[in-house]
Amino acid sequence: MQSAPGRAPLFPLPMVATVLVLLSTPLWLSRVGLYQYLALEIMIWMLFALGYNLLLGYTGLPSFGHGAYFGIGAYAFGLLQHKLWANLWFDLLGAMVAAALLGALVALFISHRRGIYYALLTIAFGQVFWFVSMKWHSLTGGEDGLLNIKRLPADFGFVSISLKSNDALFYFCLAVFAVAVAVLWRLVHSPLGRVFSAIKQNETRAAFVGYNVWLYKWLAFTISASVAGLAGGLFAMAQQSAYPNVMSLHNSGFVVMMVLIGGGLVSFWGPLIGAAFFILARDLLGAYTETWLLWYGLVFMALVLFKPEGVAGMWQAWRARRKPKPSSPAVAVQEQRV
Repeated sequence: MQSAPGRAPLFPLPMVATVLVLLSTPLWLSRVGLYQYLALEIMIWMLFALGYNLLLGYTGLPSFGHGAYFGIGAYAFGLLQHKLWANLWFDLLGAMVAAALLGALVALFISHRRGIYYALLTIAFGQVFWFVSMKWHSLTGGEDGLLNIKRLPADFGFVSISLKSNDALFYFCLAVFAVAVAVLWRLVHSPLGRVFSAIKQNETRAAFVGYNVWLYKWLAFTISASVAGLAGGLFAMAQQSAYPNVMSLHNSGFVVMMVLIGGGLVSFWGPLIGAAFFILARDLLGAYTETWLLWYGLVFMALVLFKPEGVAGMWQAWRARRKPKPSSPAVAVQEQRV
């Protein structure tokens, strides 16, 4: 489970625990009054939030139009299936590539900006993509969306697995999710990930020591967009359709709220907490009131004002308080000798 000393563990406990909890949901989810598709939706949003956190939490770049790349992945998956080749692997890869290419194009125009100007440009480009999805009726279906997206079988050459049932699709998406989380975990603990963190801490200093800040910001945006595209492709397959609302500004705001309320600014695992919290709040609060988003917004505001580190930050603070205080150097030396 652990890697070499001094390095991040290859399979950290939160990763294993998350996969095991998701894997076990068919055994207990219905018993607590929920439905299995909810676990699938949570998992897809977890993946989207993790990819977004690579941009916000690790590189310090606020994108408020990131739902566009989630939607691009969803539309690309359906369009490739309808117009080019109905193959699961080709269409999922195409969803990632389409989102990455358009994300890379946007990043060309915004990576030289910072702060509020960067954020506003992400909103502007996100709205452009949303407008195109609404008005290009012959390609996207306009407000009606792109329908009849099939759940294609997973063909491994020697065996083909049907994904038509929610259970089969859930286990397939769980496998994709586990691989994606492992790749993102290694990425943020690689030299590239450390450069991203350096840019977040001090962009000017990172440039001074020789890093091409523009290039790394462009790369962070492109990778984040590709992960959003993968999540969007899985979402289109789960919904069997793609709609413009997944590219809307409020959908982009949802993923920002997930990352912040979960504690993505201080923990890699924060977006997982935030995504689960958001989807569960939507379904559980939504069962009692149509104004569930108001109550969720109040909780979000309270956390941002009084505990901006989010749920993960609260957990880290609690663990720090429980640790025994370090003894004095003299006592420590004596303890070592004993």
